Amino acid sequence: MTVTLLGATEIRRLAAELDVTPTKKLGQNFVVDANTVRKIVHAARVQPGERVVEVGPGLGSLTLAILEAGASVTAVEIDHRLAARLSQTVVEHGVPAEMLTVVDADALRITELPGEPTVLVANLPYNVSVPVLLHFLENFSYLQRGVVMVQAEVAERLAAKPGSKIYGSPSVKAAWYGEWKLSGTVSRQVFWPVPNVDSLLVGFDRSVGERGTEDERRRTFQIVDAAFNQRRKMLRQALSGLFGSSAAASELLIAAGVAPTARGEDLTVEDYHRVAQQVARIEDAVVTD
Repeated sequence: MTVTLLGATEIRRLAAELDVTPTKKLGQNFVVDANTVRKIVHAARVQPGERVVEVGPGLGSLTLAILEAGASVTAVEIDHRLAARLSQTVVEHGVPAEMLTVVDADALRITELPGEPTVLVANLPYNVSVPVLLHFLENFSYLQRGVVMVQAEVAERLAAKPGSKIYGSPSVKAAWYGEWKLSGTVSRQVFWPVPNVDSLLVGFDRSVGERGTEDERRRTFQIVDAAFNQRRKMLRQALSGLFGSSAAASELLIAAGVAPTARGEDLTVEDYHRVAQQVARIEDAVVTD
């Protein structure tokens, strides 16, 4: 199979054909450089025969690079015009139609993916990148790894470790699902239109497995949100509203092996999980009594 990739001239021609003007509202910045999309696919370690899900395929630049690697693609596209044209584009560029499945929908609302893809590869819209990632990781347990291109600041937060200033709620929630690391830089000049922010590739590996039950995840994320809503305060104060008082929060934290004087940015996802488990034990004991 010989696949030809999209170049800048054809991308602009396709956009004109569909009367598509890239919009900030949908976070549309189309990649016009073949080397960049191949770089993303390489970073994601896409293998022949794998099933990949791509969010926001746009005009098909990255889609074709994934297909070129021999994988099949489930593409989720919110723009009806782009979704309707994508299948024709891949066939015109040497790809059998059956290798692509297009889902014309909002990525934040879907709860099923055709083919149960195991790899996520995407140039994510900057304005919804973290919500989309967390939604997919929560709802599609068969996703085992992936690489996404996002705003540099977002990528750094997702990969941040405890103790750093950029470590926050997204860092902890992402870590619930696996290990994250920065996977490469991307020049602004490969986009049309050229964005006013820098981009980075960030990858995740879910091989660590799920850390707990769905109830534990929800409880852990609730504690994470409370901790970072007042990140400058000690945890005994930041969590006092959630647990009734500073004293109650301190008692619970100590029982979970966490210092009440620590701050949210000091805790790993495992620490937060232990706190959530301690809350569950207390609640179970109350019910039993």
